[in-house]
Amino acid sequence: MTLANVTTPLLGIVGAAAIGRLGDAALLGALALGAVIFDYLFWTFGALRMATAGLTAQAAGAGDAAEVDRALARALAVALAVGLLLVVLQAPLGAAAFALAGASPAVTAALATYFGIRIFAAPFTLANYAVLGSTLGRGRTDLGLALQVAMNLANIALTVWFVLGLDLGVAGAALAAVLAEGVGFVLGLLVLRRLGARPWRVARAEVLERAGLVRMLAVNGDVMVRTVALIVALGTFSALGARAGDLTLAANAVLQNLFLVGSFFLDGFATAAEVLCGQALGARDEATFRRAVRYAVAWCVGFGLAVSLLFLAGGDRFIDAITTNPEVRAVARQFLPFAALTPVVAACAFAFDGIYIGATWTRAMRNLMLAALAAYLAVLVAVHGLGNTGLWLAILVFLGARGLGQALLYPRLAREAFPQARLGPSAAGAAP
Repeated sequence: MTLANVTTPLLGIVGAAAIGRLGDAALLGALALGAVIFDYLFWTFGALRMATAGLTAQAAGAGDAAEVDRALARALAVALAVGLLLVVLQAPLGAAAFALAGASPAVTAALATYFGIRIFAAPFTLANYAVLGSTLGRGRTDLGLALQVAMNLANIALTVWFVLGLDLGVAGAALAAVLAEGVGFVLGLLVLRRLGARPWRVARAEVLERAGLVRMLAVNGDVMVRTVALIVALGTFSALGARAGDLTLAANAVLQNLFLVGSFFLDGFATAAEVLCGQALGARDEATFRRAVRYAVAWCVGFGLAVSLLFLAGGDRFIDAITTNPEVRAVARQFLPFAALTPVVAACAFAFDGIYIGATWTRAMRNLMLAALAAYLAVLVAVHGLGNTGLWLAILVFLGARGLGQALLYPRLAREAFPQARLGPSAAGAAP
């Protein structure tokens, strides 16, 4: 899945580069804020992808094909209902988002155009989360890879065509995102048919069956709170950057693409951990579970370090490729070292996110995320006088605190998940 995840920040980079070629810092800032707003809106419900993957993986590991379909049917029903609700509520949602962003009038005007178009992607985006979660939970990462790459490449091609070819500006970037999500949903339905999934045949009574529904809602609720906390942290970062001026906002937008590249590299390994850990737990295979944990942590830390070193060495050229504005380039170079450190600092958090989701240890993950958010906000207050430097220091503390908390709690959760390990020493030595 790493290849699929790399194409996701690539489309963000292409969008930033296309808008950046127009030479207007306000448009680049609007695109950055628009991306954050829709991260907040859509990834608030990104629990659909993660929870569906974890529940599906455990059902698949236990050999319960009927429950695999039931999990998908429940997720699709919630996705379509919530997506349509977001479209209906677009006016108050947009007004609240613009007020919280606190950007300049020029940025806000462009942002309103972007928001008014991209909000119509909501039903497709949330349904795609459910489809992808089910695909990955079944262990079919190859089809998940094909689906994500196709959707992201469609977005990239449409963005270049609409922004540079048709000169549609931020409206073109938003329209490209809507159409790409629609393409992804159609492809997702084809993927489901290939996998033999028939969620539309699941009886309503089975979808609403109390025990299964309560478990799904509990897992989704925990992951949703965790995701909201994550987006609050990132949204606060962007909002405070916007209040520092258009140049700082635009420079941070450029550097956040570095963070996204590193994040989606790491998320590929986290996704693999979700599937392997979930299926091993469903099959009650402790040895495979612990081996998957070791590999996930090792690969995430190794790749995080490698990507950070790459960013430190080539970040200047990356900045120049994204924007032609000399003032934005200068500010971005000033804060490049902070952005370059984000992949290695976040490595453990990504690894354990995948492990916790696959094992459905979602309550613990939720609580640890809230603790990390509290630490982040405390650091923001403490370093307020440092301006944008303080923002970057706080986000690094946030990323590091998440991974540290999950790593410290993991041994206890693993012992509770496999209580038979207490009967002998063989499994105890397998923990990473």
